[in-house]
Amino acid sequence: MTERLDRARLLAGHQGIDALLVTPGADLRYLTGYAAKPLERLTCLVVTQLGSHLVVPGLERAAAEAAGVSMPIVTWSETDDPYALVAELLGSPDVVAVDDQMWASRVFALQEALPESGFVLGGELVSALRTVKEPAEVDALREAGAAIDRVHSRMGEWLRPGRTEREVGADIARAIVEEGHEQVDFVIVGSGPNGASPHHEVPDRVIGAGEPVVVDIGGTTAAGYCSDSTRNYVAGGEPDPGYIAMLAVLQRAQQVQREYARPGVTAESVDAVGRQVIADAGYGHLFIHRTGHGIGQETHEEPYIVEGNTLELEPGMAFSIEPGIYVEGQWGARIEDIVVCTEDGIEVLNDTSRDLVRL
Repeated sequence: MTERLDRARLLAGHQGIDALLVTPGADLRYLTGYAAKPLERLTCLVVTQLGSHLVVPGLERAAAEAAGVSMPIVTWSETDDPYALVAELLGSPDVVAVDDQMWASRVFALQEALPESGFVLGGELVSALRTVKEPAEVDALREAGAAIDRVHSRMGEWLRPGRTEREVGADIARAIVEEGHEQVDFVIVGSGPNGASPHHEVPDRVIGAGEPVVVDIGGTTAAGYCSDSTRNYVAGGEPDPGYIAMLAVLQRAQQVQREYARPGVTAESVDAVGRQVIADAGYGHLFIHRTGHGIGQETHEEPYIVEGNTLELEPGMAFSIEPGIYVEGQWGARIEDIVVCTEDGIEVLNDTSRDLVRL
């Protein structure tokens, strides 16, 4: 963690930032190893060119120490003003960067405590560190990918006609924990027309025989890293030939994207090569979202694989490749793998079948 803080401090200096303030969330865990709960009492990492401190409520000190926080921990009691304490640690900085997910109430309180300072967003600063994964982080993502693959490989235990999406989703959620995750982040089970909603919930719709089903699932492991994988299933019959033809196009598009992605190409170009395959087959207007998102200690983080993102891929960047086609009122399909950019291509972290899985 010390090296990460040193890099953050160096980047801040280059950007003319005098202080970086980070409250509970993925950025705090990345920089300190402490997965603090986002409660009403202020917990705040204070990073300046002179050093770092972690400000915590007195009753949270033991938790911070148990997490292995190595920097000085500064505590405050119930009758103290924690924002005045942060201001005292900072002195009179000209420019203060705050994490992008800091609560507005905290930003306003800090501005009141530091009336002479200018405030900017610090998310890009930390994102520049988090976007390129360290080898240990890639190992953690491999473990998460293998864990979610084990859940997909068990789908035949639960997904069958006559059961509701909610029932299947509950079984999947239990398996996500059983197979190596500390928490369930999301479960999407979209059967028939519900598959046309990319972020569908799990209602009491009964799954019909021969209906295609989109299953998109993910969780977070004890190491703090996320999984995310989508596959397509059918049980009890054969789907409509129109769906089969659509899925074949989607498979080609995702394969083209996997084969194309490598260091030096832009994030938007990975999106473009798959989108072109789908458009050429007449489904372009039905691919309604970006190709992918970065992943690490959050399911969605930089880099985003989307038109307009000219960022060049680098070894260590981890992201999803997940094109989809959605026909409202009929069905949908999405194929999603997590990949990590290597020196000459990508490593794919999910290896379950990308074909339609017949149960």
